[in-house]
Amino acid sequence: MKKYAFGADIGGTTVKLGLFTVEGELLDKWEIPTRTGGEYDILQDVADSCREKMEQKGLSADTFAGIGIGVPGPVREDGSVDVCVNLGWGKKQVRDEMAAALGMAVAVANDANVAALGEMWQGGGKGYENVVMVTLGTGVGGGIIVGGKVISGAHGYGGEIGHMCINTHETEYCNCGKKGCLEQYASATGIVRMAKKALAASEEDTVLRRADSLTAKDVLDAAKFGDAFAVRLTEEFCRRLARGLSFISCVTDPDIFVIGGGVSKAGEIITKTVEKHFADFVFGSQKDTKFGLAILGNDAGIYGCAKLIIENA
Repeated sequence: MKKYAFGADIGGTTVKLGLFTVEGELLDKWEIPTRTGGEYDILQDVADSCREKMEQKGLSADTFAGIGIGVPGPVREDGSVDVCVNLGWGKKQVRDEMAAALGMAVAVANDANVAALGEMWQGGGKGYENVVMVTLGTGVGGGIIVGGKVISGAHGYGGEIGHMCINTHETEYCNCGKKGCLEQYASATGIVRMAKKALAASEEDTVLRRADSLTAKDVLDAAKFGDAFAVRLTEEFCRRLARGLSFISCVTDPDIFVIGGGVSKAGEIITKTVEKHFADFVFGSQKDTKFGLAILGNDAGIYGCAKLIIENA
């Protein structure tokens, strides 16, 4: 009987690892450095670390459903990637290489998708099977789950919600090379960009003019304290985010949007304001779609990785 599973969330700096029961209890978690370069094999490092953990715990490989792996790039259905820039990978058959290194079943998915799966399983989306995870950080990421299954698409780009065009009149370029992407308005950098443009176009008094180095947190904190200028900026940021999420809702009709990432630490000022504007863009029962905050933090990825292999075992 399979009792355990490993989750490995591979990032550009560290690999986060977790040992789970198949029921979803996190028994142990740890990190190893992500060693890149021709002389290193990240997957072998992960396999060695997992074997060491099994020895420490007195566990045998035949009691494991396997290992789920999250990687920072699009993943094809066969568990391969075309490129993971942050890991120095070109085309790589991650699933087969990991299976050979560790000797157990392997499932692979994009890191944002596994974070969404983790939040659905044991986090802010627990109790729902149709969940969209939205990550608001330096950029805007996402993961889409329908019927309990991650939607990754034909090329592994499912859930790349930050690069949907929500403003065809935008004149500035997004980092992806397009114009008018959701990321240009709803990310931490996007909020600061909008704030600086608004400040330059107005002489209105606001505490934001006295910020040493303006951040998204400054804008959202000022809005919480009632600064009129910051309140309007927050309304605009949330309205644009709500519009983007309404596009997704028309296609996937989720039970809940779970909002995570650094910007989400502002809390309900985001979820409540987005929810208000979202109702203006959708129809029918979609107006009842719930909005919540991610609760697993940096552990969402390892939870999702474990769930990924458990459901595929």
